[in-house]
Amino acid sequence: MGLPTILDIERATLSAVPSPRVAFDGGFVVRSFAGGTGRANAACPLDPSPDPDLAERIGRIEAFYRRAGLTPRFRSTPLDPPGLAPALEARGYRAHDESQVIFGELGERFREDPDCEVLSGPAPDWTAVMAAGEHQVPARQAEKARMPELLGVPAGWVLLRVQGEPAACAFATADGVLAGLFDLAVRQEFRRRGLGSRVMSAAGAWARSQGARWAYAQVACRNVASLTLNSGLGLTERYRYRYFVPG
Repeated sequence: MGLPTILDIERATLSAVPSPRVAFDGGFVVRSFAGGTGRANAACPLDPSPDPDLAERIGRIEAFYRRAGLTPRFRSTPLDPPGLAPALEARGYRAHDESQVIFGELGERFREDPDCEVLSGPAPDWTAVMAAGEHQVPARQAEKARMPELLGVPAGWVLLRVQGEPAACAFATADGVLAGLFDLAVRQEFRRRGLGSRVMSAAGAWARSQGARWAYAQVACRNVASLTLNSGLGLTERYRYRYFVPG
């Protein structure tokens, strides 16, 4: 297999962040969960071909979210059909939360760490550290608690301890040659010690042991610290995405 495409990465993301309710409408996969993470509660494009039925399709997707009791949310990527953003803006949607999908090879910078443990699920200590991360509202935490029952790919919940204390965490999936790295968090009192880089390195090493060769992560463009950390591991921008929500 050559270099994974944007479509390969987007498909892997859908597997890594599962949703219990899924529908397909044209070139979109439409998903909803508890209203937490954007990826699990958005309509995601997978086909950049022209869509003559785009306006009607947007209306049906909006109805899907109304039935689920959620605000409609569209994830805009390089796989958008032509005219998606203007069509959404004409309906009162606004773009927000621009993020980078960063990408790189699982090379020698990713290594096992004796202070890191790879768990089979979000155990209480892992969850407590993850809750220290930004945007970890109750709906997101509820979704993460159900991930073991919904995931269809190998996954590891990585926990780094300092003198026995849970200090940093990450989450990794191994989907063929693609590793997804998520949920990096470091407790406040343990920050500025390089623990984030260590736990992400260990997460990538675990995914490599499962057969992955490439890693991707998704980081908000404003999160300079995380982008810098991941750049040190060889992960750099591949493409960007935004969410569109009403008003």
